[in-house]
Amino acid sequence: MHLLFLTSQFPYPPRQGGSLRSWGLISTLARRHDVSLLAFGDPSEAAASPVRDLFRVMGVVPEPPPRAMSHRLRGLFLTSQPDMALRLESAAYRRSLINLLTLHRFDLVLIEGIEMALFLDVVEQACPRPRALFDNFNCEYLLQKRAFLTDIRYPWRWHGALYSLVQWRRLRRYEASVCRRADFVVAVSEADADALRALVPGLSPTVVPNGVDVSAYDPQIPPAPGMGAHALVFTGKMDFRPNVDAVLWFAEEVLPRVRREVPDAHFWVVGQRPHPRLASLRGNPAVTLTGYVDDTRPYIAGAAVYVAPLRIGGGTRLKLLEAMAMERAVVATRLGAEGYEVRDGKELLLADDAETFAQAILTLLRDPDRRAALGRSARRFVEHRYDWSVLAPRIEGLLG
Repeated sequence: MHLLFLTSQFPYPPRQGGSLRSWGLISTLARRHDVSLLAFGDPSEAAASPVRDLFRVMGVVPEPPPRAMSHRLRGLFLTSQPDMALRLESAAYRRSLINLLTLHRFDLVLIEGIEMALFLDVVEQACPRPRALFDNFNCEYLLQKRAFLTDIRYPWRWHGALYSLVQWRRLRRYEASVCRRADFVVAVSEADADALRALVPGLSPTVVPNGVDVSAYDPQIPPAPGMGAHALVFTGKMDFRPNVDAVLWFAEEVLPRVRREVPDAHFWVVGQRPHPRLASLRGNPAVTLTGYVDDTRPYIAGAAVYVAPLRIGGGTRLKLLEAMAMERAVVATRLGAEGYEVRDGKELLLADDAETFAQAILTLLRDPDRRAALGRSARRFVEHRYDWSVLAPRIEGLLG
């Protein structure tokens, strides 16, 4: 088959959730099919990429500049479209996609994430019209609903709650419309599939969980310099609201409880573009904000315990699979582990309140053998269920 991927960023090297998922699908499906790509990114960097020859056709369009705050504020009141339907609007990308669909015949166009769904109309107007697959990285309306329900509890975050309330309502309409129009809808978990079925009665999403190339995660790589014996690690894009909330909650509510028992425990927050809300953590000697790093794996390798203290979100968290593939002992909230068929005490430890979360970490810090056994079990779990060689064929199964 000839497959065309539409992505919001050039997927290689895969550095964060969206590109990790897209690259997993692309690299696995390319073993048996012709794969083409139209991505946002830096055209000169893409032209020099070592994976450029993987694609039958490759196009890269510069990402549009961020919308000014004044435009975003006007959009809060003067449009019915959610922000995610507006952020990547690009006449240049539209022209490139029209040219691709005119010059080449594709069996399937894979729309990677809801931010790329605004180009579905171009696919619909193509002649002949290829089938379209909407790969929904998160059930976005559910994510905003959960953000609203979290922020509304704190008066100093009511402005964020108002934003989420507006986006939640708009995303319900927009996400439902995209799901109805696409030929195939893919969700990353059964929970997300259920939420989409509630949104669009009669919809039959296919579940293709997030995955990893397990062979790319060597548990024996050296840790990043400066990491101590009791490093607690979180990785993720640090201007993403659920990650910001998770880090602040952990640093303020959980970490002090851990350090009362283990004074040298240190929290490493590894990820690009730390949000201004995290500025208060820079003066905390027990916390390190790394900012952008070329490779998160040495930091995961240095974790005594990997933490996923998420309280907002949808979909599934690739960061969890990366840590498990690296044989790290993991403590997560149930929301943080949502969508994965993990068992508390077998592949990781689950905890939802600050005291229980801290006690789970302390249990592991005091028992190196338990940490090692949990890590080995976690890696086996990922190898058997979430390696891309197991997951990618589900896309092929749709086309039968």
